[in-house]
Amino acid sequence: MMPFAMFATIPADSGLATFLQSPLPMVLMMFMIMYFLVIRPQQKKQKEHTNMVSALQKNDEVITSSGIHGTVVAVGDKTVTLRIADNVKVELEKSAVLQKK
Repeated sequence: MMPFAMFATIPADSGLATFLQSPLPMVLMMFMIMYFLVIRPQQKKQKEHTNMVSALQKNDEVITSSGIHGTVVAVGDKTVTLRIADNVKVELEKSAVLQKK
């Protein structure tokens, strides 16, 4: 027996045939595609960034979202102090740190 042979005998007025003809399966399929191609990778990237920011330590070399390269001098609860040149320190939000070098 072929796998889809059972669907050939479904009467047109049955519940399954009505469900398959409705737009609901198409909407569910589009949501699944969006979830696996857009939402899930974004959540994974956000989780990696959060872990990286929470693990910042003194003397880490980082790049901020504005493109500033610096070395971490101090780490606070919500902020981080970067040394970007001799005798030049800048205090930024931790979320502004884009990546470690």
